[in-house]
Amino acid sequence: MPVSKRVGYAVVGLGSIAETSVLPAFRNSKKSTLVALVSHDQSRAQQLGKKFGVKNRYSYENYDQCLRQSGVDAVFIASVNGAHAEQAIRAATAGKHVLCEKPMANSVEDCRRMVDAFRANRVRLMIAYRKYFEPSSVALKKLVTSGKLGRLRHIFSSYTEIVDPGKAKTWQLNHKLAGGGSLVDIGIYCVNTMRWIAGSTPIDATAYRWTDDPKRFSEVEDSIAFRLTHPDGLVCQGTSSYSSMAASFLQVHGDQGWAALNPAFAFDEERRLFGKIRGQWFERRFKVIDEFALELNAFAESIQQGRDPEPDGMEGLRDMATVEAIYRSAQLDRMVPIQSVG
Repeated sequence: MPVSKRVGYAVVGLGSIAETSVLPAFRNSKKSTLVALVSHDQSRAQQLGKKFGVKNRYSYENYDQCLRQSGVDAVFIASVNGAHAEQAIRAATAGKHVLCEKPMANSVEDCRRMVDAFRANRVRLMIAYRKYFEPSSVALKKLVTSGKLGRLRHIFSSYTEIVDPGKAKTWQLNHKLAGGGSLVDIGIYCVNTMRWIAGSTPIDATAYRWTDDPKRFSEVEDSIAFRLTHPDGLVCQGTSSYSSMAASFLQVHGDQGWAALNPAFAFDEERRLFGKIRGQWFERRFKVIDEFALELNAFAESIQQGRDPEPDGMEGLRDMATVEAIYRSAQLDRMVPIQSVG
């Protein structure tokens, strides 16, 4: 694809994240354009089509027709987690690139099928982890790779929110649709970001889950804490919860210093990166920006330049292998090895 040509997208799934963040981001993207909308709710598609000036609107039943539409080069999948694999594989078979919201899919098996489909059809797959492009996270990653913190010893991360009752009623607490609770919805940011910051993949997991509302959380977990051990001895610890006020942080400890990012994952608040290295305090502040436009631009560039994006499908697959080990550990109440997926 010529570098000068904008990448045309169809957005599949028109929930809250699409309306508030994904669709508006196209207005701020210099490399992408919004071409079509796909939803199970046609009134919703019409409403958002008018709001964002998109004439091409499709139902899930005629998704294949959308994939044949002229101008659709890529698909942004923002539907419920349980639909990601099927929708992504259909897009790949049609020769379309895909930017898929996290979690990549609900199982390692489905993630593997997605990776295989995109390789077979020679199209690109990127998982929508904004941290790879967001300036404060990039600054923390550079600080770690510079060696200024010394050898990494511990990384801590947490992401919590009080789940919205209306949202939860429709899909968020439904295991078939969501694939899990707070871990796959928000805790997966902790899983992925700690692994990205460390530059390595954990080998085993230990976890514990709990709730004080077992009736409401009968299908998926409310709160969960986990410990991940890396090959070089680095220990990463994380928590996620649907029963605590919205908050997130990431803190990295080395033998020469430490650094923290707070808030770490919310995209509508000023971020602060601070810490202490060899006795010297530092702090940097980062203003709110359109992080979704950044990931749209990054994926468009990979398509235009004919190269694999970062993070690609293998990153999503490794995350899901870690998530499955965390769940199994919580179920068995013991340490569980993490499946090696390549």
